Amino acid sequence: MKTIGVIGGMSWESSAEYYRLLNRYAKEKLGGHHNAPSLMLTLDFAAIEASQRAGDWEGLGEQLAAAAAQLQRGGAELVILATNTMHRVYEPIVQAINVPFIHIADPTGRALRVAGVERVGLLGTRYTMEHAFYAGRLREKYGLQTVIPDELDRQQVHRIIYDELCHGVINPDSQRIYQNVIGDLAARGAQAVILGCTEITLLIGQQDSVLPVFDTTALHAQAAVDFAIGTEDATA
Repeated sequence: MKTIGVIGGMSWESSAEYYRLLNRYAKEKLGGHHNAPSLMLTLDFAAIEASQRAGDWEGLGEQLAAAAAQLQRGGAELVILATNTMHRVYEPIVQAINVPFIHIADPTGRALRVAGVERVGLLGTRYTMEHAFYAGRLREKYGLQTVIPDELDRQQVHRIIYDELCHGVINPDSQRIYQNVIGDLAARGAQAVILGCTEITLLIGQQDSVLPVFDTTALHAQAAVDFAIGTEDATA
């Protein structure tokens, strides 16, 4: 099994979930005492978040590219980035390494197409919901049309991620806000909803949603394990 390199810390709450899922899926696939050989480089999210607010995406790209290269030097045979938002700087990351990189939108896009979904709601940070890097990839590679919440709901979704979920705070009132947002997306024709932030899985599960839920954290971790054990070319 290949060694999985994880760029983490954005936030560490979701990175811990990645670690759990990678090892759980490896055990499910291989049985016995198997787990997933991995390396995780945990970045300081305070600096990342400040650069996001400042719009310094070039600097962030340089920082994450350096992290990916460090993981490769440490023995990683494939690399994943444990955050949706920072796939905004996908290009400099893949240019910095010569091992495979699994883009988080790809396993989600494939799963949506298999499920027959054509129009999907997208929840995430405002960067993921409003910038073109995520919805554009889903449209261009998988023919998916994305629907995002209205301005007020986007503010709420973003605030809950940064002010609560990144700190491990699970608030029932915030869960209800997300459920209402998902209901609105359904009313606007969404056939499913993408949990397009790796922290949202801490708050919303399938039992909490009127729409089928596609959890990017779980799908990404599963794709990494499939690739690492050679059952799927998850980078295609």
